[in-house]
Amino acid sequence: MTVTHPNNALFQTGSALPLIPACEHFAGNEKFIRKAVNLQLSMEVQFDVTCDCEDGAPTGEEYEHAVMVGKLIAELGGSKNRLGIRIHDPMHQACHDDVDILMTEAGQNISYLTIPKPLGYDDAARTVEYIQKIATKNGVPTPPIHILIETQSALSEVFQIASIDGLEGLTFGLLDFVSDHRGAVPASAMRSPNQFAHQLTSRAKVEVAAAALRYGLIATHNPCLEIQDRSVAFNDAKTARDNYGYMRMYSIHPSQIESIVSGMQPSEDEIETAGDILLAAQSANWGPISHNNEMHDRASYRYFWNLLQRANINGASISPAAKNAFFQ
Repeated sequence: MTVTHPNNALFQTGSALPLIPACEHFAGNEKFIRKAVNLQLSMEVQFDVTCDCEDGAPTGEEYEHAVMVGKLIAELGGSKNRLGIRIHDPMHQACHDDVDILMTEAGQNISYLTIPKPLGYDDAARTVEYIQKIATKNGVPTPPIHILIETQSALSEVFQIASIDGLEGLTFGLLDFVSDHRGAVPASAMRSPNQFAHQLTSRAKVEVAAAALRYGLIATHNPCLEIQDRSVAFNDAKTARDNYGYMRMYSIHPSQIESIVSGMQPSEDEIETAGDILLAAQSANWGPISHNNEMHDRASYRYFWNLLQRANINGASISPAAKNAFFQ
C-alpha cells in the first residue's frame, strides 16, 4: 500500500491557517533586537521577533530608526531568525517612509509587516496596497501583513479588514482599545481577570478572532502586562487559546516567551492522541478507524492534523513515530 501524507489526503475547504510560531516578541531598539535574535538561536521554543518602528522610534528620529531596523534585518534575518516589523500607523507621516526604507534595506528578509491603528477598512486597504506597490518597485516579495485592531472604528469594520488580500493575521491591541473608550472602560480591563470579563473587551476579542478565522488568518492576542509572575502570561495565553480562538500572542518581556508558547500549546495528552490517531488513519489509508472506542474519519483527522502541525512549529515534543511519519 502506498503511504499517503495527510497534506495529500485531507483536503480542506476554505483557507488553511498559516503555520507561524505562537509567540511574537517585541523589541524596540538595536540592543533589544540583537538580544532577541540571540534568544531565537538559544531557546528551545520557537518565536518571532517584531522590530518596533512605531513605539520604538524616538520622536523626531523616525527615519534613522527605520534605517537601523532595516539594516539589522538585512544582517540578521533568515530562516532561523524570523524578524517582522511594526511600522507607523497610516495617519502618521512616517508610515510610508517606513515602508520605503524597509523594502529597500531588507525586503528579502522581512517575515511580516504589522500595520497598527487603522481607523477602518480604507486605512488598512490603502496601506496594504502601498506596501505591495513598494515591494514590486524594489523587486522583492510582499511580506505577509498583520493588522492591529486597536480602535472602535476598526473593530466595527473588522470583517471587511480581514478580507483584504495579502493578510496573514489580525492582532488585538487591548491597551489602545481601552484608551479609545476615553474612560468608559476601566483600566482594570487592560489586564486579567477583567480583560476577559468586561463585556466590551471580551466582545472585541471575540470579533477579532472570528473575523481572522473566517478569512484563514491567525488571531494574535494582546500582551500581558505582568512580567514577574510567569503564570499570568501562561494563563492569559491559555485562556485566549482555549476560550477565544487565538493561536498567537505577543510578548513584551523575554521572561514571557516560554510561558506564552506553553499556554498556546495543546497538552501533551492531546499531542499524543493526535499522533496516535493520525498514524492509525494513515495505516488505514485515511478511511474510518476506531480509537479508544471512538469512531474517527477525515472530519476529525483534519482537526488532529492541524493540532499536530501547530505543535510541531512551536517545538512541542512529538512521538518519534509521528515525527518520522509526518515531519521528515
